[in-house]
Amino acid sequence: MNTGRGIALKLVSILLFTMMAACIKFGREVVPPGEAVFFRSFFALPPILIYAWWRGRLVDAFRVNDRFAHFNRGLIGVTAMGCGFAALGLLPLPEVIAIGYAAPLIATALAAIMLGETVRAFRWTAVLVGLVGVLVMVWPRLTLLGRGDVTDGEALGAWLALMGAALAAVAAIHIRRLTRTESTLAIVFWFTVTCTVASLSTLPFGWVMPDTLPLVLLVTAGLLGGLGQMTMTESYRHADASTLAPLEYSSMVYGLAIGYVIFAEVPGWSVLVGATIVIAAGILIIWRERDLGIVNARARAVKPPQG
Repeated sequence: MNTGRGIALKLVSILLFTMMAACIKFGREVVPPGEAVFFRSFFALPPILIYAWWRGRLVDAFRVNDRFAHFNRGLIGVTAMGCGFAALGLLPLPEVIAIGYAAPLIATALAAIMLGETVRAFRWTAVLVGLVGVLVMVWPRLTLLGRGDVTDGEALGAWLALMGAALAAVAAIHIRRLTRTESTLAIVFWFTVTCTVASLSTLPFGWVMPDTLPLVLLVTAGLLGGLGQMTMTESYRHADASTLAPLEYSSMVYGLAIGYVIFAEVPGWSVLVGATIVIAAGILIIWRERDLGIVNARARAVKPPQG
């Protein structure tokens, strides 16, 4: 393992995904969410296939053991992506990123309910604290209709971002199940194919032919998404997941910088305070899971052989 290389690749992948979101935000000014999902998915396929070929595992990308599980994960994931892209057209980039941090918190709770994983008081407390942070972020927009200085679009954006985070958490549970029988390449490839095909179902709802700049940015979003997936996958070849997981929150730094420089967006105090609470809770959960993993590994190491 080369931990330094793994960390660098992970940070690059997060930057690529944040840049992808910025391109989608630009494109969302002229195209509907379903069309944005198509560009993000279809143009991500070439980088993914090139990576699989480079690793000498192109066959693994196509091999499927549980078609129904892939379909379920794809359906949930594409809906989550659509909600997130719709929110990007209505809210500032850093705010959408921050609300998305709710996904791993919700996934921790769902893992206990759906997978029977043991989640003790410490992690439940961290989850609850994190959800309080999410509430702090979205509370100013928690209304079905705009009120005061909150427009209808901003209120809808907050609800869509929350829904996207919740669905992303459900998708994460399905991915955990898929990893028992499917390769990582197959999960990524078939999810991208599912998103591409599913997004075409939104054609009757008003697709448009974007001008040159939005078109280039939407195609770029897909390529960046594919490249981000490649670099993220490679990062886990060089460093442990427990080392890389906290780096996910660097997306807030990238999002703040891109939002300010490109979109002239300055998040309110509620977003900054809430995001800080969520990030702290998320890091506590990661630390606890890493600590429990070390303890369990030691227990297995000293357990006497059965015979």
